[in-house]
Order: sequence, then structure tokens, then C-alpha cells
Amino acid sequence: MRWDVFCQVVDNYGDIGVCWRLSADLAARGHTVRLWIDDASALAWMAPEGAERVTVHPWTASVDEPAPGDVVIEAFGCHLPEPFVARMAAAPRPPRWINLEYLSAEAYVERSHRLPSPQWHGPGQGLTKWFFYPGFTPATGGLLREPGLMAEQAGFDRAAWLQAHGISPCTGERLVSLFAYENPALHALLASLNEAPTLLLITAGKPAPHGLPSQVRCQSLPYLRQPDFDRLLWSCDLNFVRGEDSFVRAQWAGKPFVWQIYPQDDGAHAAKLDAFLDRFPPVPGLRALWHAWNGLAAWPERWPDPLSEAWQTPCLRWREELLAQPDLTTQLVGFASEAG
Repeated sequence: MRWDVFCQVVDNYGDIGVCWRLSADLAARGHTVRLWIDDASALAWMAPEGAERVTVHPWTASVDEPAPGDVVIEAFGCHLPEPFVARMAAAPRPPRWINLEYLSAEAYVERSHRLPSPQWHGPGQGLTKWFFYPGFTPATGGLLREPGLMAEQAGFDRAAWLQAHGISPCTGERLVSLFAYENPALHALLASLNEAPTLLLITAGKPAPHGLPSQVRCQSLPYLRQPDFDRLLWSCDLNFVRGEDSFVRAQWAGKPFVWQIYPQDDGAHAAKLDAFLDRFPPVPGLRALWHAWNGLAAWPERWPDPLSEAWQTPCLRWREELLAQPDLTTQLVGFASEAG
């Protein structure tokens, strides 16, 4: 099928990260994708080689040029250009119009997944927009996962990848990745990491902190291609991730992770954080750590050891639960192929 994926960048790494992974995954399965985006600058380092069968276009070019494809993805409620919607409505066979929503573990996701939204007014009058929710249960749209991802991870040469990227941990030193928004809890984290020799790998865009504790070293990394970011997560003993895309990739890595959720002014992010923790297998002390990292509680005196089975085993068990569910792209393709 021919797909149009629309993305407006709010968080330059999150929205575009999800939309590119989806576009590339669709193309790898034989589909043709046009990605319409208002700021494609991050793709220069995120996906410098591009992807066969994916073309990237400026958002404004969609206003008066193309006929719509078979499926139109409106990512994260970005509101399609009205002239494009009008062409969708005028097409002999209107495309399947899907609003791909943000990821959440909250209960409303299961209730809202695959619900129709008939368009009674405006340029799309007569069309139906469908809500499609990623999620963590069989009653949702699942998570992005490329075919063969787990096999690729199983054959991963950690030592070779670290060496190729100039990362040289000392003997007995644990590796921790840090991909985070600005966070006043960083100094408390560094003090906690000082309990064991640690090499903290800081993703691009963030300077290394000053005044490090004696057992903590820091190394700033360059911008990484999406496949290399995955490999970073596979290489580390503990991953601090943020937003949506890296949050999902940390779960596929099967390693202990801490999520910094995108903060919302009304405090709704606290309920979203707890909704995920309520589903995740219990790990003693994990909720207190996640709350503290997200500014919802004081820093705990102790937190789980990422090298312990008490944290590692639940991560692997959770991944197995997710692997038993169809991935997001498979479900989208199936849904787009349905009649009506």
C-alpha cells in the first residue's frame, strides 16, 4: 500500500523518532511511504542513509501537490492540512485515515483504541478518522518492533560495538546511559551511582556534569543513528530514557531502565507514570526511584541494584509479555487493510 505519514515536531527526538521508525518499518515490509514533516533536521543524524521506499517531504508541500495514498497517518493529532483532507474526501476511494496517538498505559487506551470519528463538517466531511493507540496489552495497538530485532540483539557483539564508538569501560565498571530532559535530580543520581564504579554515557546535546563523585566517570557521546542508539541500550547495565521512542527501545533492550516522562503543566504525567508502573512487574524500590527522577518525590536513600536479578529478571519477563503481542506496524497494516 501507499502510505502518507504526517508529523509535526514537538520534541525533536520523540515525534520524528517514532514516525521515522514506523515509516522505515513499513517500507521494509514492501510498502511505499511519504513522510510529511515540518522539521526534518534530526534525520540528518538519526537516519543519514534514509530508507528505500521512503521519501521525505516538507509539510508545506502537501498543501497543493499530491493525491493521497491508500492510508494516511496523522501522528499524535497533528491536524492535516485542509487542502490535503479535501483531496482525501474527493478521492474515488478515500484513504484509511488513522490518528496514531501517543503511547500510554492508562485504562482509557483500551477503551478508545480503534474507535471511529465520523467527520460531519469541514473539508473531510463524509470521511471517518480512526483512533489507533499504541500500548502494552493485547487490547491496544502494540509497540513498534521491527521483524528480526530480537535475533539481531541476540547476535550483538557488545565489545566490538563499544570499541568502535570509543567507549572503554574499566574492569568491573558498570555502564549507564543517560538520555534525559533537564533534571534537578541529576546530582542526587550521581551520588547514588557512586556506590559502585560507573561509566555514565551521556547522549548528545547534554554537557557532562562537573564535580563528579570519585567512582563515577562520564563520557559524552555524539549523535547516534537509531540502530546505534538501540545498541547503546543493549550495551548498558542501566538505561535512563525519556519521552516515547527511547522508552520503547529500552523495553526491547531487556535491561533495567528508568523513564523520565514528558512533564505536563497540569501534572497529568504523574498518573501516566503510575499507570505504567502498575502494569510493570514489581521491583522493590523502583516506584520510589522513578518518582524521584521525575520530581514527584524526594530522592530515596537506596534504590534497586541494576546488576541484581531482582531488577533484571522482571525486565526480561516484561519483554516476553510484550513479544507475545503483535507489533504496532503489523496491527496498523492489518487495520488499514480492513474493509469499511
